[in-house]
Parts: sequence; C-alpha cells; structure tokens
Amino acid sequence: MFTGIVQRKAKVSALEDHEQFRRLTLSVPSSALVALEIGASIAVNGCCLTVTAFNTDSEQGWVRFDIIDETLRLTNLGALVVDDWVNFERSLTFGAELGGHIVSGHIHGTARLAERVDTAQNCRLFLELAPQWLEYVLPKGFVAVNGASLTVGEVTKTGFWLHLIPETLAITNLNEATAGTLLNIEVDQQTMTIVETVKKVLAQQQR
Repeated sequence: MFTGIVQRKAKVSALEDHEQFRRLTLSVPSSALVALEIGASIAVNGCCLTVTAFNTDSEQGWVRFDIIDETLRLTNLGALVVDDWVNFERSLTFGAELGGHIVSGHIHGTARLAERVDTAQNCRLFLELAPQWLEYVLPKGFVAVNGASLTVGEVTKTGFWLHLIPETLAITNLNEATAGTLLNIEVDQQTMTIVETVKKVLAQQQR
C-alpha cells in the first residue's frame, strides 16, 4: 500500500528484455533503500513492483525488479529506456503520515497527455483517458498519475485536467511529460466502489 506521495525520482540504469517479462534496474541513493528486503514492494511510476535484488554497498545504490507481460501491457514501464527517470515510493509503514490518498499500486491503464500549458507558477495538463476509467474520475477527486496523488480539475467527455505546482514538477517525472506521453493511471478505489454501488442500485430499481 502507498500514499501517492512520490519520495524521489530514480534513474533507469539497466534493462533486460526476456520472453514475457522485463528486468528493470534503477539507480537510487542507498539512503533510499534503508531496511529494504528482497520481496518488498516499491511503487515505480505508481506500479507496485517486487524487489528481486538490491545493493547498498556504496553511496549510490541500485534496486532490481522483474516485470511480467501483463504489467508491461497495462503500464508505461515497457516503454522505458536507459537513463529515463521514474517516480519512486517505498511502501507505507505503520504510523507514517498519510499525506496523499490510499494507493494500491495496481495500475488500471494509461492516459495520453494531449495538452500541456505552462505558466510562471502553474502547469496544466490535459490527459485523455478511456471511458471505462474516466467514469471514476470526478472534479476535486483523487487520481494517481505515475504514482503521484493528484487532485482532479475539470473533467470532460474525453479526459481531465490537472493543475501542478512547481514542487510537484520538481519532485516527480511529470515535468518531463510532453504531448503524447503515456502516464500510468490508478483511479481512486473509494470513488470506484461508490460509482459501482450506485450503478447496481439504479439497475435493480429499473427491473
């Protein structure tokens, strides 16, 4: 379980493509891997991945994951290349501050960045999202984009707007997104549950 508060960016240092899976190695300061164990979960661009190996022998460490074909199909992890930056969040620990919203790390799909508008103190992104997931995206609601917990702005028939402050752009890899970039999306589970419950109630009333 995660909070959607991205802790840092990590750089892709190595990629190995095999049949039906990809091996991903990230370069990250060893200080970010304190008390890490094999089998632990880390959100990479919002996708919950299992640690298969890591090294903290020097100041700059590394951590490795194996990504199966289903994950590659649903997320943007299959499009990564060496030297790309990804968002990095360790799993939530008991007693830690919950500053974002509960995020499972199970990506529902990707959204395409269709428009970007930059001003001196703001950045507006319009993301196109498939209708099957867009129905769970509501104005002022939550959505995780590349693992970052964000508040939804305006919602249209084809997508939704995000309004990002400079701090969000500095900490995450969203500042590198340009028109056409695919971003991982996890809709808010509570919103999904409420919408699905209302749909079932209405369907029963119409019988």
